Amino acid sequence: MQAYVEIRLFASLKPKTPQNAERFPIASGTTVGDILGSIGLSREEAKLIFVDGKRGYLYSVLIGGERVAIFPPVGGG
Repeated sequence: MQAYVEIRLFASLKPKTPQNAERFPIASGTTVGDILGSIGLSREEAKLIFVDGKRGYLYSVLIGGERVAIFPPVGGG
């Protein structure tokens, strides 16, 4: 059975949102880091990660049904 997650990218990452972000297919044992690679984002671009509203990490394992939010580093002055 195929599992899916919802991916939300914010700020400067938003243009890189995949077309199937609302129902992004994953395999069993997929990590947030794996998803970054599959959508063409580097690990450095993902400064802050949330999985279902809680702090997530590149090594967070997904099972399906989660909402993954990814924010870039923020700069300014």
